Amino acid sequence: MPETNYDQEMAFFVDMQRCIGCHACEMACAECETNGQESMIHVHYVDRAKSPQTTVQVCMHCEDPTCANVCPADAIHQDEFGVVHSANTSRCIGCSNCVLACPFGVPKKEEKAELMMKCNMCYDRTSAGLKPMCATVCPSQALYYGTREEIERMRPDSVPVNSFKFGAQEVNTKVNIMMPKGTHQLVVE
Repeated sequence: MPETNYDQEMAFFVDMQRCIGCHACEMACAECETNGQESMIHVHYVDRAKSPQTTVQVCMHCEDPTCANVCPADAIHQDEFGVVHSANTSRCIGCSNCVLACPFGVPKKEEKAELMMKCNMCYDRTSAGLKPMCATVCPSQALYYGTREEIERMRPDSVPVNSFKFGAQEVNTKVNIMMPKGTHQLVVE
């Protein structure tokens, strides 16, 4: 394996309330050569008929990635730093099991390529000690890549949460969602 400068003190934080819907993250992601000029991050409207509020969707890089667990071709892998990578092009059979299994709805099947693609936290950049492209261009810092201490200093009324509960399923992730202080887990029922 090639030498890496991946800094394990750095973490990815998403603050949904700060997303202004500018799509700069999508444009920056689409410029990346490693994902075929397709954005692996998606901006969505919460309820477009009632509000201009947007939210951003990134891969959460689960500690026990369901997408990898259900892949019959063993095409998705998680590295020693906890980054869950897009499907290996030589192994992916385009079955969409990962798309259906992800509790966050992140993997997308690129029909024209018959391949699952998703955010890999700009591994080509983060492994070289750089920030992911989306976090470098986000004007509102809804996407932030830095240390836990930095984000806690910047957002004293919020806390990073990386534990989620979907019914009976508990999921812990590498990516953190900023929540009101005192929150320890995000429960989705």
